[in-house]
Amino acid sequence: MSVLGKITTLLGVGGERSAPPLRYEGITDGLVLTDTDVWAWWTCETSNSDLLGEDERDAEQARAETALTSVLAGMDVHLRVLWSPYSADDYRAEAAEMYRAGNWEEWAEDRAARLDQIALPIRHVLLGVRLGGRQRPAGRRITEAAAVSPSGVPTRELATWHAAARRLGRRLESSPWRCSAATVELLAWMVTREQHRGVPAPVDGRSLVTGAALAALTRGRALPYPDHLRMVDAAGDVAAWVAVLPMVSFPERMLSPGPGEWLRILAEVSYLPPDDEDQGDMVGRLAPVSPEASVRLRVLPKRQAIARTDETAKLVREQTRSASTHAIGDPGQVITDAGEAMAELRADLEREHLSLVEDHPRLVVTSTVSLEDLRARVDAVSAHYADLGITVQVGVDEQRALWLETWPGDRVRVPDLGHVRDTAAMAGAWWWGGARVGADHGPVIGYLTGSTPGVVRLPPLADGRDATTVAYIGRSGKGKTTAGMMMALEAAHAGAWVLALDFKGDLGGLTAAADRYGLPSRLVQMSRAHAGAADLIPLLAEAGRDAARAEVPAQLSLVTPAHLRAAGAEVALQAATNAVISSSPNPATWQVVQHLRDSTDPVAVATGEALYELSQTPHGALFMGRPEPGAVPPLNTQPGVWVVQLPGLSLPGPGEERERWTSVQALSVAVMHSILAYGVTTAGRPDLRTLAKVIMVPEVHVLTGTVQGRHFLDYIARVGRALGVRFGLDTQDATGLLLLPGVIEQLAMVIGFQLTSAPQQDALAELLGLPVSRETRERIRSLADGDGDETRHGHSITRDQRFGAATVQWDVPTAELLDLLDTSPRAAEDTDAEAAHDGVRV
Repeated sequence: MSVLGKITTLLGVGGERSAPPLRYEGITDGLVLTDTDVWAWWTCETSNSDLLGEDERDAEQARAETALTSVLAGMDVHLRVLWSPYSADDYRAEAAEMYRAGNWEEWAEDRAARLDQIALPIRHVLLGVRLGGRQRPAGRRITEAAAVSPSGVPTRELATWHAAARRLGRRLESSPWRCSAATVELLAWMVTREQHRGVPAPVDGRSLVTGAALAALTRGRALPYPDHLRMVDAAGDVAAWVAVLPMVSFPERMLSPGPGEWLRILAEVSYLPPDDEDQGDMVGRLAPVSPEASVRLRVLPKRQAIARTDETAKLVREQTRSASTHAIGDPGQVITDAGEAMAELRADLEREHLSLVEDHPRLVVTSTVSLEDLRARVDAVSAHYADLGITVQVGVDEQRALWLETWPGDRVRVPDLGHVRDTAAMAGAWWWGGARVGADHGPVIGYLTGSTPGVVRLPPLADGRDATTVAYIGRSGKGKTTAGMMMALEAAHAGAWVLALDFKGDLGGLTAAADRYGLPSRLVQMSRAHAGAADLIPLLAEAGRDAARAEVPAQLSLVTPAHLRAAGAEVALQAATNAVISSSPNPATWQVVQHLRDSTDPVAVATGEALYELSQTPHGALFMGRPEPGAVPPLNTQPGVWVVQLPGLSLPGPGEERERWTSVQALSVAVMHSILAYGVTTAGRPDLRTLAKVIMVPEVHVLTGTVQGRHFLDYIARVGRALGVRFGLDTQDATGLLLLPGVIEQLAMVIGFQLTSAPQQDALAELLGLPVSRETRERIRSLADGDGDETRHGHSITRDQRFGAATVQWDVPTAELLDLLDTSPRAAEDTDAEAAHDGVRV
């Protein structure tokens, strides 16, 4: 500030700098009314710019430039980028709406406590536009001068401004910013947060905030100092230290992506808190600064922009002529370059959809710890932007004016700290860019790891309005199975029936975790101890006995020796099944085998003896063995978690003739036939249409090698929406999944973890909707890269139901739960030992 400016400011005649603060007169949905002006406010939706391909980025940025020049030209605009902590208390309050089974209160509290621990900041991007000045009747001005003016906003005036905001809002809705009107609660929070008084905004149940309630929002006190402000709370103590930093210079050219995205990269600024500076090993203790942005701008209509360019070009020509008439002769490279730049800019303004914008960018840095902490944060912000060629510095002796300038509804108070640039450069700041994925409601499953921090919510249950299949794809040990188990537990707490087909044998921890949180569960293993656990007759009994009349003979035929089938064994199998189902009060497959053995038909007897011997094997016992007396039925259709472990299946290869199957292969196919028939029948039962259902299939490539498996996958994927089934597929083979068009068409979400081969990476990129390129391959390859040599488990690229994709860290809220869900060989040994001791989990 000049000496004259300091003197006039001291005397109270310093122009805009020393003007009194604005006075708010009303806040309602989408509108802020001051004593002089009316501003409309919208929230901008975050775009997934982190993972956009080059062509998509260019197209979206071009649309943003068009919106600036066609929608906002000639208007006063105020951009605010704000941060707030994610409220774990809000999550606790929502829990009763999301969960109802098991010890859901403890489940929700563990997640909420984890959210408190990681304290994720949430970004809010708000766009304000001045609609116009308020007209005051002479009588109103007289009463105001006499200090007897009634409070409030006339209804007719409010309706007029709402109509103007809606007209402009319709145009902004279709812009890349996808604007929606800001709620009165959000606007009240935006106003009151500047006071740092720790008092909630008194707007509950209000659609219009005026009078005393509005005055309560701005009763804070700020003490200005040369390089910062001190915010005083209601008790008179310093609650926060705030510094406003103008962005005083930018490089002549900035790349986007890169330094040109100077508004998007706010979340990337970090610092080392002063208390940690003497502890060494800085990695891991860097904390986010979370600087906020306040940018006032005005897009010049094209005619004004061309006129401004002509004025500058005229000045350049005058300087050139002046230099040529003096001894210097040469006007200098700077003036020459300026003349060429003005000529190019004027041509662009006439030829392209381009204009100029006057903007006044400010960064606001806040500390609630100490002044020393504030200065460390300020230094980090200045250094971060200096690396990009952008000069950011504290507005010394300007803090009061700069701080008031950030208030919604105020004006530019320090006009000399501004810039004029083309709209392409302003759009390249990508204030709406970053990362966004997931749903607006539902369980929090992790957090974003892109340029925009925040929580990620994914629905665990099927949505009857959309596809329902979810694919978890990635290398072994990178977190895909754990992610699937967490979603299964979320679904079970929401009251779903969950069936997990465990072909690898590492899902025992799923039932252990279900037991821990009070959910009904069973763990069925392929052993003689669980004889009859996959018996189709009792499994299908609730669907009606006729369902088993066709399925059981077909299953037993799979394991009947070929010479007996040729002799007519299939007729004997059907007859025995019909007889047992019709006559026995509690029919079972082992009774069918015994009926064959007791027959007088030699073929039936030989078939029965062959099946009896096969029922003594672990594979055969599971679906046609005789259970122990009094054994609890291991599977049912009650809400809970039901895990069937089938490790060691030896399935025939695709196209392998049935006559060439070994007995182990035939038994493996029959076991799988039981479980798949149970899953398909249960999913399709009319009486269970209202029951939320989840079927989880790890190692899905085990199924794709058989006719029954491919039919099962295709059927459940296609009818999942109609039947209310969430279908979770877990595989290491992205290329194999692409060969299942019926499944691919029904994918609602894709969760991609690390893959290392180019064909697999390209297939995953296609499933995620990302460009198939070298950059995408490297991004997928590096998903599991942690600090140093560490592996980062649970880090993924997630594509949601809206086809948005972002990098996500899946989060398990407690160390105890993480140990329970451990899928390592050590955990599998512990589970096997416990199962051998306890039998079936109840």
